[in-house]
Amino acid sequence: MSTADSQPRPRVAVIDYGMGNLRSVSRALIAAGADAYLAANPRDAEKADAVVFPGQGAITDCMDCLSRTSFDSFLKEWIKSDKPFLGVCLGLQALFERSEEGNRAGLGIFPGVISRFESMARLRIPHMGWNEAIFRESGPLTEGIKVEGEPFYFVHSYRLVKTEESLVWCETEYAGRFVSGIKRGRVLATQFHPEKSQVKGLQIYRNFLSLVNR
Repeated sequence: MSTADSQPRPRVAVIDYGMGNLRSVSRALIAAGADAYLAANPRDAEKADAVVFPGQGAITDCMDCLSRTSFDSFLKEWIKSDKPFLGVCLGLQALFERSEEGNRAGLGIFPGVISRFESMARLRIPHMGWNEAIFRESGPLTEGIKVEGEPFYFVHSYRLVKTEESLVWCETEYAGRFVSGIKRGRVLATQFHPEKSQVKGLQIYRNFLSLVNR
């Protein structure tokens, strides 16, 4: 048995706040090498080595669910402590100050406003399908990924256009350039869905898991 095989799998809590792509995210994390489980309350998530916050649907419903389950406070403290965290799709958008969708306040962990794509001729909204993410730099989190442009799967009508430059991990072109990934310390979030992005999506999850022992 190799040293890698003998190492325990990192325990990853997939936040089960009543919304999100929970099963497919959990299966992808397991395939990437995690011991993934659903956490229905903050007490269950506290035992994890890393936390994944998947999301889909409307941010108004998302924030209501986070507040009702007390995951809002938990996520703020977890991220403040720079523990391994990955937000997916709505799990990225909820980290910011406000969304134009329902004019709803987010968690306010990072500065920025989530805005709807502008309507343009021959441009479909929601932005759905494969598109390239262009990364700002190479490093452990882009191992096995082409930083100059790698296709991932997107499904969204709202996006982050501007935030602190130091926070931007990757960007994507669709009705202009938007921020498709953020990174700070051991905190990571993507607008695209790694669990829907086949081989390269699994690589994103593997790279994320490398943060556990860093």
